[in-house]
Formats: sequence, structure tokens, C-alpha cells
Amino acid sequence: MYCYLARQPIFDANRQLHGYELLFRDGEANAFPNINADEATSKLITEHHLFMGVEKITGGHRAFINFSADTLIHHFPTSIDPNSMVIEVLESVPISSELLTACRELHRMGYKLALDDHDFDSKWDIFLPYVSIIKVDVRQFNILQISKYITRIKQHPVTLLAEKVETQDEFEKLKTLGFSLFQGYFFARPEMLKHKKLASSKINLMMLIAESTQTLLDFEKLSGICERDVGLSYKLLRFVNSASYGRGQAIGSLKHAMVYLGEAELKKFIALLALANLSESGPNELLNMSMVRARFCDRLAAINGDPVNPPAAFLTGLFSLVDAMLEQPLPDLLEELPLLEEIKAALLQHTGQLGIYLDMAVAFETADWQRQEQLSVHLKNPDANLSEIYLDSVYWAFQLIQDA
Repeated sequence: MYCYLARQPIFDANRQLHGYELLFRDGEANAFPNINADEATSKLITEHHLFMGVEKITGGHRAFINFSADTLIHHFPTSIDPNSMVIEVLESVPISSELLTACRELHRMGYKLALDDHDFDSKWDIFLPYVSIIKVDVRQFNILQISKYITRIKQHPVTLLAEKVETQDEFEKLKTLGFSLFQGYFFARPEMLKHKKLASSKINLMMLIAESTQTLLDFEKLSGICERDVGLSYKLLRFVNSASYGRGQAIGSLKHAMVYLGEAELKKFIALLALANLSESGPNELLNMSMVRARFCDRLAAINGDPVNPPAAFLTGLFSLVDAMLEQPLPDLLEELPLLEEIKAALLQHTGQLGIYLDMAVAFETADWQRQEQLSVHLKNPDANLSEIYLDSVYWAFQLIQDA
């Protein structure tokens, strides 16, 4: 028995990463129909936190975790550092004096509490002195309803978090109302606010991306590109020597690095390096999400026995959020990116085997386990522990960023 895990980023008003909501599920769509909420919460603590630690899963940012009434009353959250977590209390949790006492005590111990999917019901007002964050599903209420509620509770110093924000207009209006934290697809794929053209200074990066998509790597050409930019050479060496890939040998030259790492892995680093520099003005979390997708898609390709050179699955995951990073329409952007046609098809139409890998990554991100189950039949080893593979991908991305 095991738990599934997904994580959804939460941003502040400046679109900087604040934390993650960790979505642990009882797997009802994945052969765990009889498990209850208390057991699911127990599993998330024993099989994920005690095994790996929420700090590693979130890269040191706060984890937002749902707890049922019984797990709160029995102080399950106290096994986790209060500085690492926000305790989410769902509006469907039955109110009782025991629950109120538990929330008061957890607050006294330094834990932050959040009312999740808050429905504005006044019965929750007695909890507000112990609540730090109120999460509002903005798809369930209109702006007027939200505004009236905020006015009613203005004497309580709570932070407002908007869930399911989908457009720039909503984002701006909610900021005006007083929301300071945000969650939703707008941040994963922002609307196109302005059209950015790739500057001429990015030509070297584009040439590096082109090289990473070729079956045979032209080392002379690659060296020539990097020699034009000392910074690129230095960063590439840092990535190659990263402990994330278990590389302990000192690297003294670019050519040495290429030979030592091998073509397939080197291509991944080239693409990652280029994308990181192309998107340097965008939110860092988008790059992190892209890295997780890249690793996860790459592992799925390995399960299926796909060729490792060129690393098409890795590149598909890595460039799946490039439109959000550059705030440029994906079809226009792909005309400028020298990617293989099958990669472009996966990114635009989600077709082919690469499209299946990408959809699987998105299913894990959004905790869409029914979709994940449907996609699993397309893998040659549908019984592979995909939850473990996804967790590995999350940790790989975190460690790579830390090392580099």
C-alpha cells in the first residue's frame, strides 16, 4: 500500500513561490476504495514525510497539507516542524468543541492553520482567532460575495489565498480586494500579457538547444558556441559536475566534461542550461516544474525502452512550460525553437508517445488519478511505481538546483 503525491505551487502577489499544497490521496481511482481520510493522512506522514521529509518535497518552502478532524484532534500534525507546514482544515470537517480545542492548541504550538475551500459560513468565526490563512475558491463566489465577506472579517489579521485563479484580470482584481497568496492555472500558464521577441543575445542559447536535439552531437560546434560566452561555459561545467548525477570527479575542461558525461546526458544539461537562461526573468518555479516534468518523462521513456539519444522525452517535459516562462504563444515560440517535430507535436497537440508522457506528468501535478490510470495502460510496464518515480523526479530537480 502506498499514497499518491502531487504538489501545486502557491505564489505571492509578486508571482514569487510561497509554498506548495501537497495533495495526498487515498487512491480511490487506483485500487484503494476502502481507505478512509484518517488512514490516508497517516500514510502521507509515514510514507512520505517520515521517509523523505516534506522539506525535500517542497525544496524548503512551506507545505500546505489537509488534515481530517480526527487527525487534528489527535495532533497528527505535530510530527512535522511547524515552520515547514500550514495545516489546512476543510470546510467539510464537522465542527466540534474537540476540534476547536485542537486548533487552539496547535496555534499555541506555533502551527499556521488555514481554512481550505472556505464557504463564508459564520459558524467558522470562532476559529478565526487561531487561523492564519483563509483559502477561497474564486470559481465558487463572485467578486461582490468575496468583498462582503472580507469586510465582515476585517478585524481578524488573516492572510487571504485565492484558489483556481485563471486569468490576469482575476489576479489583479483579487489583489485589489486584499488577497496576497494565489494558486491556479494562471500561474502555470499565464495569459500572454506582452509579446516578447528573443533578443539577438540569445542566439547562442538557441544554437545550444538545436545541438541538444540532434542524434549526433557536434563537439567542435558545441565548443565553438560555448567559447563565445565564458559564462555559459562556466555554468555548463557546474551542471556537469553536479552531485545530482553522482559526479564526484573534478572537471577541468569543457571537452573533458563532454566525454565524461556522455552525449545523452550532456544534451539534457545543454537544454536545461539554455532554458534556464532564456527564462531568467520569469518565475523560478516554472523552471523547477519543467525540470520535474523533464525527469519524469525521461523515466517513463526508460520504462518503455525508448532510445536515449536524442533525449526526446526529457526535452518534451523541459520545454512544456516555455510559453509561460517567456510569455509568448506556444505555436509562435516553437517556430523559433529548433525542436524535433515529434516533440513539437507533443507540446502543441499532446499526441504520440511523448504526449502521453507529458499528460502523465500533468496528471500527477494536478492529482488527477483517474487520468493517470487511463494513461498507465500505454506503458509497457503499467505496474511500475509511478508515485515513487514522480517523487524521485521532484527530489532530482530540487537537488540539481541546490547543487548548481
